[in-house]
Amino acid sequence: MEVAQLTDMMYALRNPAGVPFYPIVFIALGVLTFAMHIFFVQLMLGTGAITAYGAFSNNPYWQRLASAMLEIAKVSVSVAIVIGVAPLLFVQVVYDPQWYTANVLSARWVIGFIVIMIMAYWLMYYYYFRNGKFGQGADKPKARWSIIASLLVFLVAGWIMHSLTSQMLHPELWQQWYVPNGAMDTTGSQLHANNPWRFAFFILTAIPVAGAMLVAYRRFKSVRDDADHAYLDWAAELGKKWLKVGSLLVLIPYLGWMLTLPETAENFAGSIWSILPALGFIGLAVWSHLRLNDAKSICNYMVLAMAFIAVLLPSIGREVLRYDILNGFFGYNFFDYKVMIDWYSTLLFFGTFAVVGGAVLGYFLTIAWKVGQSKGVYVPSPAVDRAGTIAIWVISLWMVHFFVLGFWVWVQ
Repeated sequence: MEVAQLTDMMYALRNPAGVPFYPIVFIALGVLTFAMHIFFVQLMLGTGAITAYGAFSNNPYWQRLASAMLEIAKVSVSVAIVIGVAPLLFVQVVYDPQWYTANVLSARWVIGFIVIMIMAYWLMYYYYFRNGKFGQGADKPKARWSIIASLLVFLVAGWIMHSLTSQMLHPELWQQWYVPNGAMDTTGSQLHANNPWRFAFFILTAIPVAGAMLVAYRRFKSVRDDADHAYLDWAAELGKKWLKVGSLLVLIPYLGWMLTLPETAENFAGSIWSILPALGFIGLAVWSHLRLNDAKSICNYMVLAMAFIAVLLPSIGREVLRYDILNGFFGYNFFDYKVMIDWYSTLLFFGTFAVVGGAVLGYFLTIAWKVGQSKGVYVPSPAVDRAGTIAIWVISLWMVHFFVLGFWVWVQ
């Protein structure tokens, strides 16, 4: 098919109802929420790798660190899944022709993705529960195979999403994939497109992200009266090494990704949008070397924000690359999507994100902070108790509103 025909096809596949708000808002939120999602994915992979290594180590520090990082890994999975829903929805709204076509072409893998995620999540919790409340309490943890298997299965899930996001950027190959050798393939059993360099880049970024967490972990735990400073200093030094070496290591697969971009993105590799992510990780390595020398410095917390910025830059570049291919080469522009303003759904989304999410997340973060900084059993103050009560009421009112509105629409 000619490029003009492909462009017309993608426009024909658009949702005729349009979008409920301005596309640029969905794109901006999609970039931000994807960066948050992939940050927690990388945090899970990095801390999970520490847990796996510690499970087979005879070093008591590694065993202790593995126990602590397992707690972070399993929470990071939950956060990554919840936040990951948002960029997926934004892609479905703005890039619906491309995304749904990619899903149909690999339908079995799309359906299997849910099962694979459940399996990976279950394996991590299986390891957690087999080893008691604190995961690695014993010198010889049980079911060590399960934490290894969990990480491998998570990587399979990541490969599926990687392939789907690659397939949506190749409309010139859709017909070839659907009708290979003149025979229609309706099985949806193939993953058609991938770039191992791109996949390796996002996976290996787990190294500096986990390193940032180790540095923050030392600062967080060091204020306790019962803090083991020798162990915490060891963990922080390990984190600094991961930060500096990992930030430079990821440049190798990133360069490989840029050098293997498709012809439809030939102008992207030398653009500022491709250079910024590399500068971001170089900057993270340099900043870590210069600013993480004082154990009591606020920079030991700031390192998490710096790592997130380093992750945000390739997330922005990834979106620019997608726009450069679909608009720059194929002439498909999401900015001209028909807009049918729906103020209710828009306000409901932001209200849910800010009020419901803010109240609940604020309470959880407060509890996590207080528990981590307290010796023995933590007893919440009246103010913290009130925050928990408010969070419960906010969720309850939102649920009542949800079902009342649904019932009202149904009776109409």
